[in-house]
Amino acid sequence: MKDLNGKQIRRLRGLGHHLKPVVMIGRDDVTEQVMAAVEENLTAKELIKIKIQEGCSLDRKDVAILIAEKSGASVVQILGKTILLYRQGPENLLDIS
Repeated sequence: MKDLNGKQIRRLRGLGHHLKPVVMIGRDDVTEQVMAAVEENLTAKELIKIKIQEGCSLDRKDVAILIAEKSGASVVQILGKTILLYRQGPENLLDIS
């Protein structure tokens, strides 16, 4: 998990504003299938949104930290029940410098 500075966070929030959630977390909380979907999407896109649905028993901040730690990503933003995650890929698709 990489620490992002303020400039990078603002850039990523701007890039992530228009994104639709690609992973949904429901009443089963963070499962292996959820983590597989997170890994696949982070590898392909570097920046993803995750939506926490009503049935989830975990706190949104706990979910964000858990997923970030397991995937090696950084939590860019938690807004309502939506989490924005970033992990730089080998191709460095997003220029956040």
